[in-house]
Amino acid sequence: MTRIVVCGIGGRMGQTLVRLSRDQEDIEIVAGIDRHVASGEAAKALGVERVVAMEEAGSVIARADVVLDFSSPQATHALVTTHANALEDRAIAVGTTGLDPETLQTLDRLALESAVLVAANFSVGVNLMIGLVEQAARVLGAEAYDAEVVETHHGRKVDAPSGTALSLAAAIARGRDVELNSVRRDGRSGETGERPVGEIGIHALRGGAVAGEHRVHFLGMRERLEIAHHAEDRALFAEGALVAARWLTGRSPGRYSMRDVLGL
Repeated sequence: MTRIVVCGIGGRMGQTLVRLSRDQEDIEIVAGIDRHVASGEAAKALGVERVVAMEEAGSVIARADVVLDFSSPQATHALVTTHANALEDRAIAVGTTGLDPETLQTLDRLALESAVLVAANFSVGVNLMIGLVEQAARVLGAEAYDAEVVETHHGRKVDAPSGTALSLAAAIARGRDVELNSVRRDGRSGETGERPVGEIGIHALRGGAVAGEHRVHFLGMRERLEIAHHAEDRALFAEGALVAARWLTGRSPGRYSMRDVLGL
């Protein structure tokens, strides 16, 4: 049995995790962390024993094998700094995007004592796509093919570009053996001048109820290759997070990714 505490349990992903876990015989969500819904009534409504505010998180982390974090950058920072001691010898999977460098460095330090997985996307298809994009970038060189990443999400998403779009852009950069920050271009406006060779463009669209769509374009003079992924249901990401939680249970300390989980 894998015992899970969900940070951000009152959000859309948190509630989806609770719903899906009810059909899993080897998964139990024992508690939640959420400053917006921390109460006995909220716990009862969500179907878990306890929901606590961040200040009390240590008391429920002690009951978990794995902490799944789908909250906000601020909440993730508080979780891994304020409760670092409680997280030792517990696994943690972080799906929150937009993390600042300090939080990422804290997660690196935590990985010396715990199994730590950070993923912008828990979908099997997206993680396969990242590998395909890196391979394509290796073959389709920057001199002959321009690379662009386009992502679309619902209008309630608060960060842009998406973490997955950044992961795809990083895959292009790895395939071409360059540093992403040296060639990254977020959108275009005004007098942009001629497109530099090797530039990686990233573009974000927002609107409607799109769960998530990502496209990578390799644009040559005589052909164009597109690699795309469409998420039809948010449950896709929650299912992947539960797969990751099972995999992390009892895992040795270290920094992991969904590609490790999936053997890619």
